[in-house]
Amino acid sequence: MRIIIIYAYFRFMKTRLNLTIDNDLLLTIKSIAHKKQTSVSELVEEYFKVIARPSRRKNILQLVDTLPDTKIDKEADLKDLYYKSQSEKHGF
Repeated sequence: MRIIIIYAYFRFMKTRLNLTIDNDLLLTIKSIAHKKQTSVSELVEEYFKVIARPSRRKNILQLVDTLPDTKIDKEADLKDLYYKSQSEKHGF
């Protein structure tokens, strides 16, 4: 029984971290923490949790990489191709 209690105690133990930041920024952060009725440590920990969590959404570059290659010549003038397709579509 004692082993389980000791394990649970160490499992939730926090570690101290020293940060060096601009004094004006620290004052602003302390003010924000006070308004949210929390500590600067809790704000930092929550932020670290957010950035450490793997992203579920893909960024735009990852999405573009998954697009199939186009059939358009890479040297083609896109403006001319657009006007040509519009004239064929609308008959002018």
